[in-house]
Amino acid sequence: MARLISLNVGLPRDVEWNGRIVHTGIWKEPVEGRRRVRRLNVDGDGQGDLDGHGGEQRAIFVYQVEAYRYWSERLGRSDLVHGQFGENFTVEGLPDNGVCVGDRYRIGSAVFEVTQPRTTCYRVGIRTGEPQMPALLTSSGRPGFYFRVLDEGEVGAGDSIELIAQGPQRMTVAETNALLYSSHHPRVQLVRVLQIPALSPGWRWSFEALLHSQDAGSGATGNAGLVPQAAAQTATPGFRPLRVTRVDRECSDVVSLTLEPTDGLRLTSSRPGQFVVLRLRPRADDAALIRSYSLSGPVSDQQYRVSIKVEPDGAAGTYVSESVRAGDVLDVSEPRGSFILQPGPGPVVLLSAGIGATPVLAMLYALADSASHRDVWWLHGARNGRSHPFAAEVRRLLGRLQHGHGHVWYSRPGSDDAEGRDYDAAGRVEPGALADLGVSREADFYLCGPAGFLSELGEGLRAWGVPSDRIHSEIFSGGPSLTPGVAGGPRRAPHQPEGTPGTGPLVSFARSGVAVRWRSQDSSLLELAEACDVPVRWSCRSGVCHNCESGLIYGAVSYQPDPLDPPAGGNVLICCSRPNGDVVIDI
Repeated sequence: MARLISLNVGLPRDVEWNGRIVHTGIWKEPVEGRRRVRRLNVDGDGQGDLDGHGGEQRAIFVYQVEAYRYWSERLGRSDLVHGQFGENFTVEGLPDNGVCVGDRYRIGSAVFEVTQPRTTCYRVGIRTGEPQMPALLTSSGRPGFYFRVLDEGEVGAGDSIELIAQGPQRMTVAETNALLYSSHHPRVQLVRVLQIPALSPGWRWSFEALLHSQDAGSGATGNAGLVPQAAAQTATPGFRPLRVTRVDRECSDVVSLTLEPTDGLRLTSSRPGQFVVLRLRPRADDAALIRSYSLSGPVSDQQYRVSIKVEPDGAAGTYVSESVRAGDVLDVSEPRGSFILQPGPGPVVLLSAGIGATPVLAMLYALADSASHRDVWWLHGARNGRSHPFAAEVRRLLGRLQHGHGHVWYSRPGSDDAEGRDYDAAGRVEPGALADLGVSREADFYLCGPAGFLSELGEGLRAWGVPSDRIHSEIFSGGPSLTPGVAGGPRRAPHQPEGTPGTGPLVSFARSGVAVRWRSQDSSLLELAEACDVPVRWSCRSGVCHNCESGLIYGAVSYQPDPLDPPAGGNVLICCSRPNGDVVIDI
């Protein structure tokens, strides 16, 4: 007879970890007597990170006393106590290879339903003192599982556990866990698991993504159910020498380079909105400058065009403006990036400010070249006519569209700028102006520009009623970070790490504009990025969750430990990898 061995609760607390403060509810302690179980948790219990834990689908975490015995033996530990894995219920007789998603149980006067295996994260490593515990839990087939509370009631240690209904498809927690996190994703199993109504929405999305990836037949590697959107479009690592065939001054502070192959072979055609990475060498004896630039011209396998903002103190832009000439050869990566024009019949709104016009200009080219019948809006903000690139080019492209509309704002019009000729209105691009122009909130919105522009426009569009999944944006100065539970402090610009410089391979963080030598004290590329305050995304820190998966623009890495499911070709899991030589990473 299965039974509840220990009832464990605990409220979130702040703990110190690696010089940071983490807010976490993983500290659970056994309690005496009975407690009421409610829809979201047990009385006296709480979760610190509600994005990754808790909620109706993950109200109660369950772990097995049999697994405690396994870990005590494997780790040589005799100090593991109930609640140490963050579970609310320590149970006997409900092993992960026997319990199925969708099973329903009665414990005390409450009724529960199994919704998913545990989504593991780094905090279980903090609680157990084993940093690799997230990976160990998943790879061992002993992750534990979550209950949804169907009927609230009271429970207590010693209660028997009664199976009152079996879940459809009879897929165990261990099978479901392996289907997502291992490198083996049989289609028949994916179809089966998606027929389980109790499966939580997050896991359902992952399995649907895996199934869609297989049905698409693209042959792509990696785990489509885990890869973050920013790393979904992959490219082969490496640089290719391309010759500059044209240098065009678009306005006072923007220069375009047209690049063609030196070997006569075709280029990889980009998708509208993607970018390439340039490796620039202003001086042969200095470290190369690594910079990302959107492709600003039409899709082509014969040439690329990049357009570069020349900042007053910008090393790369100044070098391009003053020194790069037609005939020069530059190192250029394959096109990459997930900020791409989506197919469909609905309206398209291309929103940009300053040099942010470049990726959406490529989208405008694609729409014009396909003679699209979609309603297309070009909405752009510039300081004045001297700093307004592509003005005539955009007007020409909009004129080729049956339903093309344009509106340009100048924040500081010059004395020779004429309203109605050079621009449409003084001021800045603001969300409130869109409705006045007749822009449909049912459109897909593509945003590129300074961080403040993206934040203001994104918030304004959502407040106007535009769904988040219809708002697409590109950020080149380092994307949003994901550091679950870590207390936020003042954000610092990426910089060289403190202390003695490293002597190892050169690691370049392309989006952040930082290149640093590998240091022996860093166990992973993630730790080196953190030392430089490069914005990073992670959760497990042990090669399981893929939140840290990023583009590998150049070079090769080795893993320690090996990830459970390798990243897509052209990507890298920075949480458990080290450079084998000089590398360039798209963060």
